[in-house]
Amino acid sequence: MIKIAPSILSADFVNLERDIKAVSSADYLHVDVMDGAFVPNITIGVPVVKSIRKCTDMFLDVHLMMEKPVRYIEAFAGAGADMLSVHLEADHPTRIAEALRIMGDCGVKKAVALRPITKAEAVLPYIEELDMVLVMTVEPGFGGQAFIEDQLDTIRRVRAIIEKYNPACELEVDGGVAPNTAPLVVGAGANVLVAGSAVYGAADIPAAIAALRG
Repeated sequence: MIKIAPSILSADFVNLERDIKAVSSADYLHVDVMDGAFVPNITIGVPVVKSIRKCTDMFLDVHLMMEKPVRYIEAFAGAGADMLSVHLEADHPTRIAEALRIMGDCGVKKAVALRPITKAEAVLPYIEELDMVLVMTVEPGFGGQAFIEDQLDTIRRVRAIIEKYNPACELEVDGGVAPNTAPLVVGAGANVLVAGSAVYGAADIPAAIAALRG
């Protein structure tokens, strides 16, 4: 089954609780955390995730676009994240491994994320312990960017690695996902689709979520 994870980056933060309830028919709630260092933008932190947790029982898929994310795993887990994604480019491999270990200790699901510059094979040292791999189809940092079609090959290669080493692992795609690109990423092997403007920019949000599922 294809899962949809609306990104609150496209929500109205003045009315965040309202906009979270508006996507309750989705499977996950995607929360983009940006630090202004790993990416050239700053979004939200631990207090907002804690507040989100209080207003919804949706699965919180928290995407850490930040340098040295190992420093914040316990805090975001304690704030109510159900899954944490850390970027492989954000720290030394030993520290990424440490971040994943702490996720396990905290009882949250484990994921790694890949920027477009990163090859699929970078997931190999971690794949057997992961619950999800997140492939970016835009450069992380801002919403509303154009889909990078070359990333379809990365999605296919990550899917092949997952099937070989950890078939239960999910494959999420984030960036430029819309009705015209969703079939492409699903065809390449993704089963979790992050969508921001394609959901929150729609006149009928539940219908937009259903359309992305296909």
